Amino acid sequence: MERSTRVVLAIEAPEVLDEVLHFLDRSGAVRVVATADGEGQIVDAVTQLEPDLVIAEPRFAGAVQTPTPCIAIASRESIAALRAAIAAGVRGFTVWPEERERLMEHVEGFAVGGRHLERRATVIAVHASRGGAGCTFVATHLARAATSGGRSVVLIDADPFGGDVATALGITDETEGVHPVSELCDVVDEMTPGSFTDAVFPHHEGFGVIAAAPPEVPSPNERSMGRVVDLAAASADVVVLHTALATDPITRACLRAADAVVEVLALDIASFRATVRTLARLASDGVEDRTSFVVNRATRGEVVPADVERVFGRVPAAVLPLDASVSRLQDHGRLLPPRARAARAVGKLCEQLLASTAELRGAA
Repeated sequence: MERSTRVVLAIEAPEVLDEVLHFLDRSGAVRVVATADGEGQIVDAVTQLEPDLVIAEPRFAGAVQTPTPCIAIASRESIAALRAAIAAGVRGFTVWPEERERLMEHVEGFAVGGRHLERRATVIAVHASRGGAGCTFVATHLARAATSGGRSVVLIDADPFGGDVATALGITDETEGVHPVSELCDVVDEMTPGSFTDAVFPHHEGFGVIAAAPPEVPSPNERSMGRVVDLAAASADVVVLHTALATDPITRACLRAADAVVEVLALDIASFRATVRTLARLASDGVEDRTSFVVNRATRGEVVPADVERVFGRVPAAVLPLDASVSRLQDHGRLLPPRARAARAVGKLCEQLLASTAELRGAA
C-alpha cells in the first residue's frame, strides 16, 4: 500500500481548518501531521516533522522554506491573496470550498509513497555463509572503525533469525531506547530520514544501532526492509548491514542494496564450500563485482589465506588474525580494544572499502 502524503495545514480560521481537515482525511491518501496558525508554528512543524506538503493561507505561505512544497488556499480569490502566494513561490493556488477537487489534485501530485530518498551513505553489507565465521565480529568492528573522521554510522541487524549484534554490543531487552528493525518496518512508510535518526540507538562506541527483530515477531518483508535501508542511507554517512547466513529474500535485498559486500570466511573447507554455494545462488543478483573476501581468525593450518585466491579468483581484502579474547569480550557485550591487531586490521579494511566505493561513485 502506498504511504499517505504527510501534510501540515496552516489555516487560522477554525471552521475552514476543520472543513479542510475532514476533507483530506476522507480521501484516505492524506495524513495531516500538524496544524499551525502562525509563522512560528509553521517553521517548527516543517523543521521537526519534515512534511511532504504544506497547505497554507497565502499570508502564511512565505514561512514555508524550500524545498518543502506549499499549496496556497484562500476563502476567496483576491489580488492581495494572489500576490502573497506568488511572492511566496507556492506550487498552486486554490479557493476553498469551490476548488476542493483541484486541491486534491495538487495534493495527489505530491504523493510520495515511492519517493526516492537521496543516498548519502556508503552501505556495506557483511555476510558469512557458515556459522562461526565471524560475521558479527566484522560487522560490529567495521561500524566502530567507520566512525573515525567524524562520520555518522548506523549498524542494522538485518538478520531475521537472530540478534547476535545486540548480544555482542551488550544490548539487552532491558536497554532503553532500542528499536528493533521490525518496529521500524511497521511504520516505515510514515518515516523520514529525520525520524529514522531519532529511532537509532546511540551506542557508546560512537555508532547507532537498529537491533534485530525479536524471535516472536514475524520477519519484515523485503520491501519494508529495503525502505529502512533507504532511510538509513539518507540519514548517515556509513550504513553497515549485518545479514543472515541464509540467502533469504531479506538478505538478498540487503546485499543488492549495498555499495560493498563483505563475505567473511573461516580457514576451513566447510566455510569455503558454503561460500561457493552462496555465490552460486546469488549469481543473478549482480553482487559479485562488489564482493570482497575477508579471512577471519587466521591461524596456521592446511587451509591458508592464499587458497582464497585459488578458489574464488581474488586476493582477500583483509586477513584478520585470531584473537582468543574475542569470544570472552562478546559474551560481556564488548568490542576489542581499538589497538588490538584484529581491530586495527578491520580499521584498514574499512578505509579500503570506503575509498574504493568513493572511487567507483566518482567514476560513475
